[in-house]
Amino acid sequence: MQLGLFLVVVFLSLMDLTGSSKVVKGKRQRRISTEVSQGCAKGCDLCSEFNGCLKCSPKLFILLERNDIRQIGICLPSCPLGYFGVRNPDMNKCIKCKIENCEACFSRNFCTKCKEGLYLHKGRCYSTCPDGYSAANGTMECSSPAQCELSEWGPWGPCAKKRKLCGFKKGNEERSRKVLQAPSGDVSVCPATTELRKCTVQKNQCPEGKRKRKEEQDNTNGNRNRKDTKDAKSGTKKRKGQQRGTVVPMTPASPAQ
Repeated sequence: MQLGLFLVVVFLSLMDLTGSSKVVKGKRQRRISTEVSQGCAKGCDLCSEFNGCLKCSPKLFILLERNDIRQIGICLPSCPLGYFGVRNPDMNKCIKCKIENCEACFSRNFCTKCKEGLYLHKGRCYSTCPDGYSAANGTMECSSPAQCELSEWGPWGPCAKKRKLCGFKKGNEERSRKVLQAPSGDVSVCPATTELRKCTVQKNQCPEGKRKRKEEQDNTNGNRNRKDTKDAKSGTKKRKGQQRGTVVPMTPASPAQ
């Protein structure tokens, strides 16, 4: 009698174990079957009930956000601050910047914007600019002292030579620009603010040159006239002198008859 009861209890226990295993197996199957959801968020091509988006539409970036021990995927048109985008044929991803105190980066090891109060220099963040560098134009970017802010070049000036605009065929023309800002106010470290280039023009006589040439011609003509007058006077005096000093030959007297 007791043996029969014992066998009945063992049989019922086995039945319970079998039923529970079927239930567990059914739940697992239902979980697996519902893991991939058909109602994904906008921009997501493939998603999971527990891990969010698994694959984003083309042109969108997938960002994995940690939630306790899980990572939830979301799709974004561009990566947020602290991340940079990497485009791949399979999927575009947002990857976290690995640079300390960096707020925005171009790549894993090159920062483009530091956290507030820090200076940016060659893709890194510093509390102060390195030696020989300073922040320019009120920004938080360190630049070389040799870097100056210059205006655009002005127009080319007239062709000139030795500050004259006439009386030559080949000369130079000049243009200039201004130093808008120089490191520590020292413009000597900035590039040249003037530029020269050769030019050719049709030679024309300067007005003063024409007057000078005319005066020289007048002086030459006057000197020539004075010389001619002097020579003429000298010839006249010579002729007069010859008349006064002319010796008349004496004719010998014929003998008396």
